[in-house]
Amino acid sequence: MPASTSIETRDIKACTFDCFGTLIDWSSGILSALGPLAARHAPGMGERELLERYGQLEREVEAGAYQSYRAVLAEVTRRMFGDAADTTVLADSLATWEPFADTVESLRRLRGRARLGVLSNIDDDLFEPILDKLGRPFEVVVTAKQLQSYKPGEALFREGLRRLGLEPHEVLHVAESRFHDIEPARRLGFRTAWVDRGRSASGHGAAAADLTVRSLAELVAQLGLDWSR
Repeated sequence: MPASTSIETRDIKACTFDCFGTLIDWSSGILSALGPLAARHAPGMGERELLERYGQLEREVEAGAYQSYRAVLAEVTRRMFGDAADTTVLADSLATWEPFADTVESLRRLRGRARLGVLSNIDDDLFEPILDKLGRPFEVVVTAKQLQSYKPGEALFREGLRRLGLEPHEVLHVAESRFHDIEPARRLGFRTAWVDRGRSASGHGAAAADLTVRSLAELVAQLGLDWSR
């Protein structure tokens, strides 16, 4: 189904979200944490190359045998910059990563019209400070740690549906990454919204979403809520 600029919301009872890159500024967090390592261990690596390389390696590591996200971050850092690099820097920095400017208010408004959930490739302990920053608006929180599985695998999506007690067509999944989120969500029958913020390299994938927006504020408007109020 080609992407559109509107979506039929009559049957949607819940919205589920990816977190990093969708709600939290993934690009800025990665660059802030890994930029100093790149300057030291890979001089000449530009920001886009760093993000592309990180995204590629993260996908490779997550596709192997399950390990905690903390371990994934360490292994990706080691592969990027060698054994001499501080491999704890990414996990240590996660608590400092910030929501996009429109995230918290958009979630508050969306919560008024639908049940909310989040499906995230992360460990529960690493997620706690992030949930605090988002205002804990989610009825359902599903993590890779809980299921020992990473998106684009279908386990997190299936568990989200189970906890919500809904059918896939009753849920709108909102995400920046087409590879990790839009593709598997569409396979399962979710309605999908791609948040194309144009700021990171994690959105690769062939699947077209039902709806494409540039921000969560735009999503709120498309779903019939008045952002100006």
